[in-house]
Amino acid sequence: MGQDENRDRAVLVVGGAGYVGNVLVRRLLAGGFSVRVLDTLLFDHGSAIAPVFEQPGFSFERGDLRVAADRERALDGVTDVVLLAALVGDPLCKKYPQLARSVNAEGSAELVSSLDGRDIDRFVFTSTCSNYGLRETEEPATEESDLAPLSLYAETKVELERHILGAADSVDFCPTVLRIATAYGLSPRMRFDLTISEFTRTLAIGQELLVYDADTWRPYCHVDDISRAVMSVLQSPRELVSGEVFNVGHSDENYTKRMVVDAVLEHLGDGSVSYAEGGVDPRNYRVSFDKIASVLGFEARQRVPHSVGGLIDAIHAGGFEDVDARPGFYANRVVRGDAEGVHVAEAETD
Repeated sequence: MGQDENRDRAVLVVGGAGYVGNVLVRRLLAGGFSVRVLDTLLFDHGSAIAPVFEQPGFSFERGDLRVAADRERALDGVTDVVLLAALVGDPLCKKYPQLARSVNAEGSAELVSSLDGRDIDRFVFTSTCSNYGLRETEEPATEESDLAPLSLYAETKVELERHILGAADSVDFCPTVLRIATAYGLSPRMRFDLTISEFTRTLAIGQELLVYDADTWRPYCHVDDISRAVMSVLQSPRELVSGEVFNVGHSDENYTKRMVVDAVLEHLGDGSVSYAEGGVDPRNYRVSFDKIASVLGFEARQRVPHSVGGLIDAIHAGGFEDVDARPGFYANRVVRGDAEGVHVAEAETD
């Protein structure tokens, strides 16, 4: 489907100013879609999305997905909805459990319920491969595998998945769930609290890296490929995606933490790394991405070793010298303001 076919489509990206959202929004605009973003800029990251305000077809609503009036403004006139927004990651959800449930489960479910009867075509929810938790087998998890969430973050994602899929046959829009592998890659709203970017920056600036449980497995996916997967769902025939779940990533992108370290050191030549057991994150799983390839013809293009090299070059060129001065911008660790009273529409993946 080309740009002309997308001219009449207006996509609301809830949480579109975040790490993945900044990449997705730019791709959608380049593809001919009109785009509206709903986000509260919880981590004071508005500067990342600011350059997009000059682009034709873009609009922004600063608001909270949990607030009915904000939802009404944001949904007015849109044809499709992508839900990226969540309080993301195990540590942040553990720190603010009440807020996590309010945003990730209850507020998001209210948003989904409000879509019926609005002439919405597609609804895409970005869930997480973290839902697979700790696998007892070495076989990669498929979309049919048992879910074993090990954190509040994953529990809220599973809860919302069930809400969406349980209503799929009774709503007038086309819902799709994407279980996203752990994100990596460069973005205008860069994050250095995710495994690959954190490991890479630590070693690139000459600090010692301590890695727990180095031989546990995790799937990864570049932010650009995540964005391409969302667009693939938006543009695929309804009968292929309605009520479906797709893992998003590539089978070649299942890595242990030790393998990630080795990829970084391959570029740097050396670095100080130590390993220990007994970390706080027990997840250990590999994932199959055969379904999205066979059904939608989607294949992730990016690979960790190449992306790590680009990130190292950007760091050494001085592209991220303000990381320590702007910890809230570069990491989802502490919410702005009163945690239980803050309005939230920040988006990211794992």
